Amino acid sequence: MSSSLADLAARLRARPIAATIELGSLLVCCLLFVGTVSLLASGAPTGSGGPWLLIVGVGAAFVVFWTVLVPLYERTL
Repeated sequence: MSSSLADLAARLRARPIAATIELGSLLVCCLLFVGTVSLLASGAPTGSGGPWLLIVGVGAAFVVFWTVLVPLYERTL
């Protein structure tokens, strides 16, 4: 088990930018999931729906990041 963790750590150190992007994406996905579930539990939006707009905006930015910025970065490698 420890050798597999050591291998994983070595791979993460070998590509720090890719590791940061992947781990950051995992964090964003988890936060979007928790935020969406908590907003669904609180009921339908009332008023301006600010928290829902925040979830949609972060999700849209995340999609643009992966469909536009990441491929552009990969082309420069």
